[in-house]
Amino acid sequence: MSHWAWLIPALPGFAAVIGLFTSRWMPGGPAVPAIAGTAGALGLAVAALAVVEDAPSRVRESAIGWSPIGGMTLHVGTRMDGLAAVIAVMVCVVALLVQVYSTAYMAGDPRYSTYAAEVSLFTAAMLLVVVASDLFELLIGWEVMGLCSYLLIGHYWQTEGARSAAIKAFVTTRIGDTGFLFGIFVLGFGAHTFDIGAVTQHAASYSHTTVTAGAILLLAGVVGKSAQFPLHVWLPDAMAGPTPISALIHAATMVAAGIFILARLYPVFLAAPVALTVLGVIACITMLGAALAALAEDDLKRVLAWSTVSQLAYMAAGLAVGGWTASVYHLLTHAAFKALLFLAAGSVLRTVGTNLMSEMGGLWRAMPVTSITAAVGALALAGVPPFAGAFSKDGILAAARERGGGLGTAVFVVGLVTVAVTAAYVTRLLVRTFLGDYRGRARLHESPLVMTGPLVILAFFAVALGLPALPHRYGVSRWLDAPAAARPLHVGLGEVALTTVIALAAIAAVLLLHRRRPAADPITVLGPAARPLARAFYVDDVYDTLLVRPVRALARGVVRLDSGGVDAAVVEAGRTAGFAGATLRRLQGGNIQGYLTGLVAGVLVVVISVSLAVAR
Repeated sequence: MSHWAWLIPALPGFAAVIGLFTSRWMPGGPAVPAIAGTAGALGLAVAALAVVEDAPSRVRESAIGWSPIGGMTLHVGTRMDGLAAVIAVMVCVVALLVQVYSTAYMAGDPRYSTYAAEVSLFTAAMLLVVVASDLFELLIGWEVMGLCSYLLIGHYWQTEGARSAAIKAFVTTRIGDTGFLFGIFVLGFGAHTFDIGAVTQHAASYSHTTVTAGAILLLAGVVGKSAQFPLHVWLPDAMAGPTPISALIHAATMVAAGIFILARLYPVFLAAPVALTVLGVIACITMLGAALAALAEDDLKRVLAWSTVSQLAYMAAGLAVGGWTASVYHLLTHAAFKALLFLAAGSVLRTVGTNLMSEMGGLWRAMPVTSITAAVGALALAGVPPFAGAFSKDGILAAARERGGGLGTAVFVVGLVTVAVTAAYVTRLLVRTFLGDYRGRARLHESPLVMTGPLVILAFFAVALGLPALPHRYGVSRWLDAPAAARPLHVGLGEVALTTVIALAAIAAVLLLHRRRPAADPITVLGPAARPLARAFYVDDVYDTLLVRPVRALARGVVRLDSGGVDAAVVEAGRTAGFAGATLRRLQGGNIQGYLTGLVAGVLVVVISVSLAVAR
């Protein structure tokens, strides 16, 4: 397997190049190489998963020397184990469904060939992160994902919102990536190698300063990519891109990459308890804050975006308290139900022509498939059994309860509160979008099969992925082998019962509010308190006041200095040279009389000067 695993990221990479340059004359257009490349990668990822099933902890690695650096050698190769195989399958499934879905959603878009190629490259970059055997090889995929996200978020570049969102995402994630790069240097030079296997195997033997600094610097990149506080602000604005891209970013690439890095390099973080504590604190702030922001949001896609921020925080919190398997499990279930919800949102937006839930309502009559599948995704997100999201989330809470102490208790309590808020905003989303009376003016209709088909498939996964809660021979742990210090996946009946009661109570409360006032938004019950939630606690406003405006003022000052100082001096020097040249040009007019007059005048000046000098 190690000899062909490189084809998993290579196939969609080849598809990106082929689709971009041959789409005009290829039968079927750019969709053919895009779908074929991703489908081929999925087939190989499934084959890899079958190979690692009997021994998920055994690493199948193949690498060749690439380039010397600082007395060490960088390598290019693949590292395939249970974690890599499972995540590769997840990425390929979601990417393939997004490519199929996009053939209808992006129909008629003049830049569809570019879009399809960028999605293929995005997929290839994420798969490179998953199978990379060297930290610098991983970094290449990590940065290519940042580039692809910038291009895809700004796909509708003709709109100001898309351009601003793309720049915001690029700049914000680059802030975290700076720390990520230095973290790679610290760990690589501390281990005298950038090989991922060697770095993780000997993490406990590094000096405390080295491993702590490396882990915290890596954490900066994870916080940026996975949109955790305080670098979370880019993700809701990224909804300016096409909806299928939102599904891909939120479910299988980009934001999922940060959690994968935590899982892949987990021994490093276990050797740096301070980094895990920082991660847990950040996760607690993010999971509840983002859920509250989603509760008051009117934009359907932004509700789902805040939901992603919150659910990623659940995964980060699980890793912080030792719930490695539970967090990876939640990453898988989240990919299914979040891709489902975003593609369902795309189906809705394509029909109603607006993102605002205040202009929706009553869609279940005209869009039954979209409505039912969206309800499945919403219940999985809310954590209601038997949907998969319930078991993975309860696994994280069980790990937090077993961890105990200050951090474990904080994650457990904040997680339970977030369960209630999540169930509330999910129910609000359903009633505002699909129940009641339609409040818009569009002509409603169900989306075509090429769009509803992926919804049905993802709805199946949102239920079927609950099987890992069953005994080992059916569960996700058959493919995963957690680090020795991590807690095994344990979904206790106590957590399931408690979270189910909390979720159902929140759902019932929102449904009761809706029944009393069907035309009103349930969030109005909060009164003035809803405003700070709708503004996401004014974090963007704070950044605008403390960072954006001062930088813009500084930029304007630099422009004025350049135009009124440096540039003005250059311009005036040019004008002076031009004036002098024009004056001298008049002296060279070709008039003999003028030359003689000048000669006589010059002689007179010399004679007079000499006479005056002699007289003195």
